[in-house]
Amino acid sequence: MKRMALSAFAICFSALVSFAEDLEPREGWAVVPTSKSFDELVDATRKAVKANGMIVVTQAGPTKAAAKRGITIPGNRVIGVFNNDFAVKVLATSTAAMIEAPIRLYVTENKDATATLSYKKPSSVFAPYMEEGGAALSELAKELNDVFASIAGEATK
Repeated sequence: MKRMALSAFAICFSALVSFAEDLEPREGWAVVPTSKSFDELVDATRKAVKANGMIVVTQAGPTKAAAKRGITIPGNRVIGVFNNDFAVKVLATSTAAMIEAPIRLYVTENKDATATLSYKKPSSVFAPYMEEGGAALSELAKELNDVFASIAGEATK
């Protein structure tokens, strides 16, 4: 009985997930649809991170774990990106702001089997700390905006 209930839940959940929409532009985000597949975009993103002097600090995604449970969901990967140079500089402006590191890139598989690269712009991520961090944090956020735009540009070309 318990297995039947879990199976019914998995089927319903899978149906709900399949109706999820592709990411759309939103305030404070960069959303870059591509013609690349999910796996191609994840690989290109990792390479672009390294090429831009940043480091992949974390990675997480529910796709493989869901598959092991018999649930098929679109590719979904969050890639946390930062480096020690920026960490030290951010800490010099605001201890609280460091909770936002690493800044995340988000690779999602679209309904048509292409993938999208999205991220919250660093200036939006650090906005709540600007009063504390002042002009120095604002400048770092702008510099990080450029770095993340470069990563996205290279990964999605």
